[in-house]
Amino acid sequence: MDLTEIETFLILSEELHFGRTAERLHLSQSRVSQLIRTLEHRIGAPLFTRTSRRVALTPLGEHARRGLGAAYEGLRASFEEACATARGVVGTLRVGFLGCLGGPPLADAVSAFGKRHPACELSVHEVTWTDPYGPLREGQIDVLLTLLPVDEPDLRVGPVLASHERVLAVGTEHPLAGRTGVDVEELVDWPLLDGPTELPEATRLDLFPAFTPLGRPLSRRSGGRTYQEAFHRVAAGELVWATHASLFRLYRHPGVTHRPLTGLAPANAALVWPSAGENAKIRAFSALAAQLADD
Repeated sequence: MDLTEIETFLILSEELHFGRTAERLHLSQSRVSQLIRTLEHRIGAPLFTRTSRRVALTPLGEHARRGLGAAYEGLRASFEEACATARGVVGTLRVGFLGCLGGPPLADAVSAFGKRHPACELSVHEVTWTDPYGPLREGQIDVLLTLLPVDEPDLRVGPVLASHERVLAVGTEHPLAGRTGVDVEELVDWPLLDGPTELPEATRLDLFPAFTPLGRPLSRRSGGRTYQEAFHRVAAGELVWATHASLFRLYRHPGVTHRPLTGLAPANAALVWPSAGENAKIRAFSALAAQLADD
């Protein structure tokens, strides 16, 4: 059997259109027709019915699609596994993430990586925002999805996987809770959560700015070693919290609501890993995650 013929047959069985099949395979439409005729000659019967208006699988074609499809996918998976082994994408890859960045796109990348590289076991671990880089430096995880910016000389910043709009978390009884949106310049009148003291300074200044874009100072107060502790202080009406929309996909508090916050750049999430510990597994995961994010 010719694998090109098999691949052409399987794609045509999905598209049921010679033109679209030719585009996907980067072949001419006449070449697609030739490959299908050759395969049908090998098998000894038509796999498709063709009219001027439609293309359809014959009963034999449907049977062949099921059998050849499973065999082709198994062969491709075996080939990719062999390539991954040759490139060193084997063993275990430990992926860390900030709790506010769980779910997609991380979950999508983890799922796709497991299917593409079955010879590499992948485990996922949450890190705290009081010490996001410690597990990387101590070798507990290999790569981390965290918020930018990262200003650490020993860490390499990889591709940005997500960009989250900024929001303002306020208590449900707070005067700003009834607004449809808030501009950062208005926050000069309210004490702003500054996060835990252990938070990396570059991250702190980006998430919790000391000044508005017009240069007006903001009143900041540290606190909230966990997200729930931060929610408690906001719910109590002590502070407002300039955060990002991804947090509210994963966490809730009955006494806290959030409103769109304008005037600040989006919160970007990217992969980070130790420069000295970069390997084939990290490069493969980073490249795949970036591809999925672009798609």
